[in-house]
Amino acid sequence: MADTLIAVEVVYALADRQQLLRLSLPKGASARDAVLRSGMQAYFPELDLAGCPLGIFGKALPSPEQRLLEEGDRVEIYRPLLVDPKEVRKLRAAKAAQARSGERDA
Repeated sequence: MADTLIAVEVVYALADRQQLLRLSLPKGASARDAVLRSGMQAYFPELDLAGCPLGIFGKALPSPEQRLLEEGDRVEIYRPLLVDPKEVRKLRAAKAAQARSGERDA
């Protein structure tokens, strides 16, 4: 009996370009399987497909190797953060506080 296939998408985006690939995988394939089989490496050779963080429809997957895909899932390959968002918020708040303090002194 032939394996049942499901249709999924794998996407990756940079600031200046993105790639969406559609593929058919055997039912029971994981999110990591989809990324490794997608061929995305041909478009973005710098990608570490075996270790990069993944998500499905905007929700990060804690263990992509264990998340089995369903028909129509869109697996997203995430880029590493260049700056910690919490740190950016702290710096922005400190700068705003300093600006308010300067206004009071004037």
